[in-house]
Amino acid sequence: MTTAPTTDALLHDLFRAALTAVTADTRLPAALPRPPKGRTVVIGAGKAAAAMAKTVEDHWPGPLTGLVVTRYDHDLPTERIEVVQASHPVPDAAGQDAARRIADLVQGLTADDLVLCLISGGGSALLALPAPGITLEDKRTVAKALLKSGADIGEMNCVRKHLSAVKGGRLAALAHPARVVSLLVSDVPGDDPSVIASGPTVPDPTSFADARAILVKYGITPPPAVAAFLEAAADETPKPGDPRLAGAITTIIATPQDALEAAAALARDRGYTPVILGDAIEGESREVAKVHAGIARQVARHGQPAAVPAVILSGGETTVTVRGQGRGGRNVEFLLALAVALDGQPGISAAAFDTDGIDGTEDNAGAILRPDTLARAEAMGLDAKAFLANNDGYSFFKALGDLVVTGPTRTNVNDFRVIVIDRG
Repeated sequence: MTTAPTTDALLHDLFRAALTAVTADTRLPAALPRPPKGRTVVIGAGKAAAAMAKTVEDHWPGPLTGLVVTRYDHDLPTERIEVVQASHPVPDAAGQDAARRIADLVQGLTADDLVLCLISGGGSALLALPAPGITLEDKRTVAKALLKSGADIGEMNCVRKHLSAVKGGRLAALAHPARVVSLLVSDVPGDDPSVIASGPTVPDPTSFADARAILVKYGITPPPAVAAFLEAAADETPKPGDPRLAGAITTIIATPQDALEAAAALARDRGYTPVILGDAIEGESREVAKVHAGIARQVARHGQPAAVPAVILSGGETTVTVRGQGRGGRNVEFLLALAVALDGQPGISAAAFDTDGIDGTEDNAGAILRPDTLARAEAMGLDAKAFLANNDGYSFFKALGDLVVTGPTRTNVNDFRVIVIDRG
């Protein structure tokens, strides 16, 4: 069997290759539009916003001004584009103020002006300007409930759009008649621009009725002001065909598939057969883990769908319906469930990371799983199944010393999962 240090190094190298493929300085320069006759105003929101803003400054041939908002500790030094930091995943006053200022920046422009919008995952919480009649605390209450409910990112962002003054195409409508060019880093399964950061510059196909139905589906009782606003449905988001958004151009510059393909290329170079299961895998983390375990076993036992040695790769965004009181994000939940399902099978190691460097709300990007993980845990008196029942993957892997802390990566193409199968 491949020794643990060698396999650990491979897992880390695959993650680094995936990240390098989707950074702003790798992907953004070639996508920049031509400069306008008039002003260039740069706006943006997301975990990659500061890195994207700095890359624009480094490559833009003319004058520009602007403001972007990113998560705390995700900033970078810039000279012409202001970077504001705010809270994620639950919005705060700093995000609200930044969103208001961004909305002000794009109004009063002409058809000769350019609004360059830099959007990445996390932007929905960071660009937090409530619709009239709704308070920031109302939005925070709904956001917390959705995060615990098991709702997927599309459902959460549908609700967010309909409680916002800038999401769901409203920001592009405010910028009309300026030319709006949006460059997106996708963190959503399927790479739907209307879902990425709740699509502030993209027409919204969802409705107030959809938002109400999502809250009902997950048994969420919103604050009275939110319930009344959704029921009134007085000001629907801009829909496809809206003339204010007719000239808007949207380009996705980095995707989960880009990251997976880069990792697959490295695996192949290292002598492993890569198998990409998909870039848009969703579902409960622990259920997704069971499926991955079954595929890994099939490879190990029967050489299908790839001969050993092999690397299984997948991306997307799983969910966790929180029932316990533990600490943990969806990636450590996936790994803990995978450990239970594999039950220490020799020759199989794995890692799961959030590509933004933060798994859930903790300080780790993810963790590493080895064939001896359960044995080491048992020797320490740790019951993996009990930790899983308590949604406490963070504490489990922390006790073992197997958390991976990268710090902010300043990109975000969602989850990155890798399983290495060697000869046991």
